[in-house]
Amino acid sequence: MSSTVRMIDIAVNFTDLMFKGIYNGRQCHAADIPAVLARAWSAGVDRIIVTGGSLQESKEALAIAETDGRLFCTVGVHPTRCKVEFEESGDPEQHFQALVSLAQEGIQKGKVVAIGECGLDYDRLQFCPADIQMKYFEKQFELAETVKLPMFLHMRAAAEDFCDILAQNKERFISGVAHSFTGSAEDRDRLLSFENLFIGINGCSLKTHDNLDVLRGIPVERMMIETDSPYCEIRTTHAGRQFVKSDWPSKKKEKYDHDSTVKGRNEPCFVRQVLDVVAGSKGIGDLERLSKVLYHNTCRVFFPSDLDTAADALLESGHNVQ
Repeated sequence: MSSTVRMIDIAVNFTDLMFKGIYNGRQCHAADIPAVLARAWSAGVDRIIVTGGSLQESKEALAIAETDGRLFCTVGVHPTRCKVEFEESGDPEQHFQALVSLAQEGIQKGKVVAIGECGLDYDRLQFCPADIQMKYFEKQFELAETVKLPMFLHMRAAAEDFCDILAQNKERFISGVAHSFTGSAEDRDRLLSFENLFIGINGCSLKTHDNLDVLRGIPVERMMIETDSPYCEIRTTHAGRQFVKSDWPSKKKEKYDHDSTVKGRNEPCFVRQVLDVVAGSKGIGDLERLSKVLYHNTCRVFFPSDLDTAADALLESGHNVQ
């Protein structure tokens, strides 16, 4: 693999039990984040953002981020968890203030880089009704405004309400990314109408030929890449798989080997496959240059004090990635 390709995986669920070796309640192997990280760094991943989806998960994400200088995290509440997290907490405002305090602590440690994962998910209303999701999606703009961080956003089957809330609160957040995007061309264009918003692409974004058509309409200057691991792998049945040029040996979880990936479990090194598919589906031959633009986009939002000046100059020159 090319050592000149630099990537940032903006979404890794390292708090998930699969990274502790637990699958469907059964311990199949020891916790293995160090081995997973070693593969990621070898693949050209420079940094990883660990996702927080609840107060407790955000605390765990921060603790994980503190174990390596290349790990960072988010603080927020996933839309499907807003009922339990806020409404059933006994004191929603106290719960919110605990999120504020955690975000401030993580910022002081140089680890918390975004508020989220927050947004709307109408595919899973059985976990939280739409009105409660909207209420606490809006509330988390207050959190982003208070701590002056970008937003890590989730939108699933809810583009109209999602974009309406974004529009109503557009002055309250500096920038953000709608991650794990699986929407239509219309959804894409609505998101792109917000100048400070980027679109996160992972395996779930690359399943069908329609998905790839939508992807082709996203300018690389408005895109980021991610795995959302341990979910959203690029499977052999997916339309995007034809463009994958990088792979790793894998073994079933029952036959775990720390030198191999776990079959069916996504992990950060596979962000390289997302890069492959973006390049292949958009007809981009220069993978290194593409990776630089995506890297720059990610730094611009989450690591603004560490922008790559060369990438800055490249973008300002107006040259398209080919």
